[in-house]
Amino acid sequence: MYSDDELLPLSALQHMLFCPRQCALIHVEKLWEENRFTAEGRIMHERVDRGGGRGDAGCRVVYAMVLKSKQLGLIGKADAVELHESVQGGDVRLPYPVEYKRGKPKKDASDEVQLCAQAICLEEAYGMDIDEGSLFYGKTRRRKVVRFDSELRALTAEVAESFHRMVQKGVTPEAEYTKKCDACSFVDLCMPKVLGRRSVAEYLKEVAGKS
Repeated sequence: MYSDDELLPLSALQHMLFCPRQCALIHVEKLWEENRFTAEGRIMHERVDRGGGRGDAGCRVVYAMVLKSKQLGLIGKADAVELHESVQGGDVRLPYPVEYKRGKPKKDASDEVQLCAQAICLEEAYGMDIDEGSLFYGKTRRRKVVRFDSELRALTAEVAESFHRMVQKGVTPEAEYTKKCDACSFVDLCMPKVLGRRSVAEYLKEVAGKS
């Protein structure tokens, strides 16, 4: 179990799975670079991050709900949590996390891991098992239902643990160029074809020393 002082951003799990180096540039070297894709994603999330909620007797929706997990050592916000009325009635509400994404389903499991981490946070808060949630993609305008099975839960815990280890060590993974680098907002800062094992901070310090 992690203490409150050890909690790290839940949203970083997506970065960690997409590219550990990108994750380190953001959360270890404290850098950020925006492109059209990140800007569109930010605008989409600003709409749901205003908070509040809506709903009816059968389902109430809460936006920008703060979540945390002592088990995973994470803290963040859920874009939306649907609180469905239990079939047994009464005051019991069943949480159902929904995460909004600007594009379309990815080839990796980064979105699913982020959603699963939200579900684990909700399980700790509500004291009940959550079997599934949904990813809503802006490009397809459709929901993708995600089942939180044992395999996805294990992957989520593994990624969270790896993220904590990386932050504790404070070491940025070496650069390794792949095709996905071209669409990454960090490509100009990361310089995967140039830096190799050096961190961006080391490179900038070196360049400043030569000027």
